[in-house]
Amino acid sequence: MNILDILGAAIGLVYVFSEYRASRWFWPSSLLMAAFYAVINFRIGWYANTGICVYNFVMSVYGLLVWRGLLNTGHSTQNAEHQTPKTKEERPITSCPARYWPWLIAATAALTVAFRFVLALLGETTMPWLDGLVAALGIVGMWMLARKYWQQWLFWLVSEPLLVYIYLHTGYTASAAMYAVYEVFCIMGIIRWKRLSK
Repeated sequence: MNILDILGAAIGLVYVFSEYRASRWFWPSSLLMAAFYAVINFRIGWYANTGICVYNFVMSVYGLLVWRGLLNTGHSTQNAEHQTPKTKEERPITSCPARYWPWLIAATAALTVAFRFVLALLGETTMPWLDGLVAALGIVGMWMLARKYWQQWLFWLVSEPLLVYIYLHTGYTASAAMYAVYEVFCIMGIIRWKRLSK
């Protein structure tokens, strides 16, 4: 383990706990985690996930604005009595509309294939399919998280075991342990966020 690995894991634990709690401190920790893991992923040659960390950094700014109600995303809620036209209410946790699912699944599949072939052409990643799949899940999951859909946890539920394997394989054991903890939080998050979305 190196100091970057340990610091990244510590920030990651704050990140996932604040995500589980749907805390307003989630997005600042997301910004910091994205910056740390951009460096770590670049060092181990996971270039698709390095790019995803940059994407996550940008999406963290977007998510912060959406969650705080500072950015209009066309969201409507049945709990209209809790909102007034003159105030900006924090976005509630909701369920992803059914009409989005075919597009989300298609986007995940298409991104996985695209990343795999680009990475294979570059020839600098050790596991292009895994790198591509984790990157694709991260892109779609982060968009769902920014929209505060409870099903965003399902994408992390799939990607976390892959990340445990990746970081163990590359010697980043603290990060591997962190993602193993994340898997537990994914299950807890699904239960909590689904309940809060009702």
